[in-house]
Amino acid sequence: VWSPPPPPAAAARGPGAVALLSPHRMEASCLELALEGERLCKAGDFKAGVAFFEAAVQVGTEDLKTLSAIYSQLGNAYFYLKEHGRALEYHKHDLLLARTIGDRMGEAKASGNLGNTLKVLGRFDEAAVCCQRHLSIAQEQGDKVGEARALYNIGNVYHAKGKQLSWNASNATQDPGHLPPDVRETLCKASEFYERNLSLVKELGDRAAQGRAYGNLGNTHYLLGNFTEATTFHKERLAIAKEFGDKAAERRAYSNLGNAHVFLGRFDVAAEYYKKTLQLSRQLRDQAVEAQACYSLGNTYTLLQDYERAAEYHLRHLLIAQELADRVGEGRACWSLGNAYVSMGRPAQALTFAKKHLQISQEIGDRHGELTARMNVAQLQLVLGRLTSPAASEKPDLAGYEAQGECQGCGGVGVLLPTGTDRIGSGSWQKMFFLASGTAQA
Repeated sequence: VWSPPPPPAAAARGPGAVALLSPHRMEASCLELALEGERLCKAGDFKAGVAFFEAAVQVGTEDLKTLSAIYSQLGNAYFYLKEHGRALEYHKHDLLLARTIGDRMGEAKASGNLGNTLKVLGRFDEAAVCCQRHLSIAQEQGDKVGEARALYNIGNVYHAKGKQLSWNASNATQDPGHLPPDVRETLCKASEFYERNLSLVKELGDRAAQGRAYGNLGNTHYLLGNFTEATTFHKERLAIAKEFGDKAAERRAYSNLGNAHVFLGRFDVAAEYYKKTLQLSRQLRDQAVEAQACYSLGNTYTLLQDYERAAEYHLRHLLIAQELADRVGEGRACWSLGNAYVSMGRPAQALTFAKKHLQISQEIGDRHGELTARMNVAQLQLVLGRLTSPAASEKPDLAGYEAQGECQGCGGVGVLLPTGTDRIGSGSWQKMFFLASGTAQA
C-alpha cells in the first residue's frame, strides 16, 4: 500500500495545518507552489526550487499524477544539488506512486532517474537493473525517445563501472588497454549500448544525441586501448560540436583527440590538438582546463624531446596553479619542471623545483610525492656536490636521478619521464597515460 513521505516541516506546521485549506484551494495552492519550484529550477536556482516543491508536498494534493511529477522534480533538483541520498529517496517515492496508479510511462521515467542516481552513488548493479527496466517499458510502449535515453544511460552505467573497476585493479597506474578481463567485459558492454543508442538516435535524426554517443564511444574505445577507433569517434564528436557551436564539447573533443594520438605515437599531432584545447579553454575562461592543457603540452613536448618548450608549458601550468591556490597542481608542476631541467642537464634549476615539490608534498600530506621528492633532492645535491669538486667533469652525470612514477593527484594526466640522461625512444621511459573525459563530459 502506497503512503506519501512525511513532509519535512510538518512538525513545525502542526498536525492540522493542511486541513485548514478547502480541497479546491489545496489543489490550487499545491500546483502554484510546484509551478514556482519548476520555474526556479529552470532558472538554475535549485535550492529555492526545492523549498517550493517541499512546500507543495506539505500542502498536498489528491491528484496523484501531480504528486508524482513533484516527487520527480524534487529528486532531480536534489540530484543537481549533489544531495544524492535525498534524490534517491524522492525518485523511489515517484516509482512507487507510478506503480500504484498504473502509470507505465511514469514508472519508466522514475526507473531511469533512479538508475542515474544509483550510478553516481557507485551502486552500478542496482543502477543497471533500473535502467534496464526503463528500457523494457520504453520498448513495450513504443517510446523510441525513451528507448534511446535508456540505452545511453545503461552505457553510462557500464562505462562508470568499468572505470571504477579499472582504477581499483590498477591503482590508476595502468595504461589504457591493459585491462583485467572483468574490466574489459564491462567496457565492451558500455560500447555495445552506446552503439545501439547511436543507431537509434540516427534513426530519430537527433544530432545532439549523436554527438554525445560519439564522444562516449570515443572515451570507451580509448579505455579499451582501441586508439584508432577512439580518434574516429572523437572526430565525429568534434564535427557535431562545431555544428552546434558547443565550445565546451569542442574543447573536450580536442583534448580527447590529443590523448589518443599520444598513444598512437603521434606526439606532434597530439601537441596540435592540445594547443587547440588551450586556445578554447582561454575563450571559455576556464583556468582549471587551461592549466590541464599546459600540463598535457608539457608532457607531450617531453615525449618530443623538446625540453625547453616542455619547461615553458609546465611553468605556465605552475603560475595558473598558484593563481588558483591549487597546491596539488602546483606540486605536480614543480615535479615536472624538476624532471625537465634534469633532461636539459641543468641540475641547479632542477634542485630548486625538487625542493619546492618536497615542501608542497609535506604540506598536503602526499607521502608518495614526499618520498619521490626526497630521493630527487638527495640525488641532485650529490650531483651538484660532485660538480663543485676539483675532479668535476664538464657535463653533469644525472644517471641516478629518479622520476619515481606519476606525481600523485595529477587529476587525469601523468607522465613518467626517462631515468637519468636516457632519451625518449631508448626504451627507458616506462609509462605515460592520459585519461579520457568522463561520460558526462562527452
